[in-house]
Amino acid sequence: MRTRKVVLIAAAAVIVCGGTAHAITVKKKRDAPGEPTAVWALVGSFCAIKDWHPAVADCETSKEGDVTSRTLTLKDGSKIKERLTDAEETSYSYAIVATSLPVKNYKATLSVEEDEDSPDRSEIHWEATFDAQGTSEEDARKKIAEILEAGVVGMKKVAIEYEIKKGDGSGEVPSDTAKRP
Repeated sequence: MRTRKVVLIAAAAVIVCGGTAHAITVKKKRDAPGEPTAVWALVGSFCAIKDWHPAVADCETSKEGDVTSRTLTLKDGSKIKERLTDAEETSYSYAIVATSLPVKNYKATLSVEEDEDSPDRSEIHWEATFDAQGTSEEDARKKIAEILEAGVVGMKKVAIEYEIKKGDGSGEVPSDTAKRP
């Protein structure tokens, strides 16, 4: 009898702890004119998000030891604090530290890669994984999908505007790419 109770308790623990909980993943992608390093020079600084995301009014970076963070002020006045977790030549990863968004355990990667079909074009990728918090998984997924979609559209717009300026001689890729992200 005692063995059966232990087995039932263990089975219940597996069901409760190992239930259907899983991270939600949202991926957005856009092609853009320009080589990856040129596009990254326009959009890849950790605080460049204020230049291409329509919901972001301001961005401030801070550094504590080796940890780089940014605080985004959204146009509605709310704030999001994010921590840079990795950076490569044309990508960075970050985690949300504090937010009013309906998510927790949020981690994301932004990258720019060469378009396989056209080396003078790029693919912009933004991928996030997270858990819903205070709302349904579907509502959380929808909210993050809207945010990422607006971002990749904004980055493509910046790349197009740069290409137009470059074509008429008024555009120049930022020279501070060594400082990025």
